Amino acid sequence: MKRLAFVVTIMVALAPAVFAQEVGLEIDPGQLGIDASQQRLVEISVTQFEDPGFWRVSMPRDSGLVEWRRFEGAPADREPLDMEEQVGFVPEEGDRYVLGIRADFFRRGNTQIVIEADRPISIPGIVKTMSVWVVGRNQPHRLRGIIEDQFGHRYTVTFGELNFTGWRRLTAAIPPTVRQRDPNITDREGLRFRGFILEPDLMQTYGNYYVYFDDMRAVTDLFGEELRDPDDMVDGW
Repeated sequence: MKRLAFVVTIMVALAPAVFAQEVGLEIDPGQLGIDASQQRLVEISVTQFEDPGFWRVSMPRDSGLVEWRRFEGAPADREPLDMEEQVGFVPEEGDRYVLGIRADFFRRGNTQIVIEADRPISIPGIVKTMSVWVVGRNQPHRLRGIIEDQFGHRYTVTFGELNFTGWRRLTAAIPPTVRQRDPNITDREGLRFRGFILEPDLMQTYGNYYVYFDDMRAVTDLFGEELRDPDDMVDGW
């Protein structure tokens, strides 16, 4: 009975974040995974998808063929980060390209398209949310992100369905069950981004499908990072 009550409590705690992802509501990073009395939430850039050689895209060979390349372009509604505004960053000049992916399906069936970074992208601090701009082409395909904690355990987070046209910013909440801090390891916290899993809808796996990515960001709590002494030793040996 106690075990059942614990599971119900966890489901209730995570319900607002899951519901927000499904219906596209705004997620409040300040209310996610609060484990400290003070927070310093900062939005930082994770990747701009400028280099297609940094990504590996694959799908099962019996499901179809996939190719990827970069194209010039950017979402018009993209807003610069606070640090970019301070230095006068112009998105059209500093962020010229997007990552385009084309899948040619052989037949209808359950399959996946994996978009994996050549090496993990580390995100400092305690990450609350991650967001990415996507052109979805109005298909009910589902996009998930692959993240890895400091101990090598992998998780998936849901960005949502791609049933829209044009650019849209999709946001995923990082569950508090992802261990981003260990009291015995003082020089590391945060997580690593490994890539995406695109799950095509079974009834739409025919013909060609195009999807584009740009400007991935994370909202992270850097309060713990700023408390670390600059002359502290690193335990990475």
